Amino acid sequence: MDTKQYRYTKDNFNIKKAPTWVADSADELDQIKATIDKNVKRIKDAQKKMYARHRYGVIVVFQAMDAAGKDSMISHIFSGVNPVGFKVANFKQPTSAELQHDYLWRINEALPKRGSIGVFNRSYYEDVLVSRVHPEIILKANLPGVTTLLDVNKDFFDGRYEDIREYEKYLSRNGYVILKFFLHVSKDEQKKRFLSRIETPRKNWKFSAADIHERQFWDKYQSAYDKAINATATKENPWYVIPADDKWYSRLIVSDIITKRIEKLPLAYPEMTPDQEGELARAHQILLNEGKN
Repeated sequence: MDTKQYRYTKDNFNIKKAPTWVADSADELDQIKATIDKNVKRIKDAQKKMYARHRYGVIVVFQAMDAAGKDSMISHIFSGVNPVGFKVANFKQPTSAELQHDYLWRINEALPKRGSIGVFNRSYYEDVLVSRVHPEIILKANLPGVTTLLDVNKDFFDGRYEDIREYEKYLSRNGYVILKFFLHVSKDEQKKRFLSRIETPRKNWKFSAADIHERQFWDKYQSAYDKAINATATKENPWYVIPADDKWYSRLIVSDIITKRIEKLPLAYPEMTPDQEGELARAHQILLNEGKN
């Protein structure tokens, strides 16, 4: 499928114009699910080769408003990946211990090893999203030159956008592919999903009063996402803005992008050297000779 329309590489993103629904999709649900299953298998196969070499790593970033489907997206798309080469990290409001370090410290702690796929369920982008909506969080970090809310201004966030761009360049130079997804859900669809969580007993556990509180800042969050995506979308590390009102179609788009990006890597199982082949032959013979004496 063609996913170019969801890819942003420079400051040409407008969140108000970005769709939350793919209106012209003619695919039947069974066909969509079948294609996703094929992508899941391809991701699984590619990850095996990646893990065998430990040369490249993949970082998949998911950002979204509440109830956009991040958790179900992660559990479905990566259902076939070997846990040995896979990890998920969740980032929320920084703890008091994390605030004593630079804001990327906790990210470094959670980076996957090369050869692995790491998923960030929310990420370092929280530090230019939530903190932009609630700048009082920044004051708790005790940063030099930041003593009042007036100091948490445009220049402050421009500096953080620069940090992030350079950090992603650094990771890319060290063998990491960074895939950044914003699951773009509409306010009406979020309302439907919140109501479903409240009205369906088996979904009650998913609901938090904090979700309703943050919903009151919808416009501010939309503005924060618009600014962050425009400031950090680059050719090497683009943003993918995914229509998320239809969960299955959003999974289809995301799984297709991940599959194609990973398969672009020069992945292959390591070739055996003559010495290693000799060791294998000797080990093979030892095993065959067991029990003969």
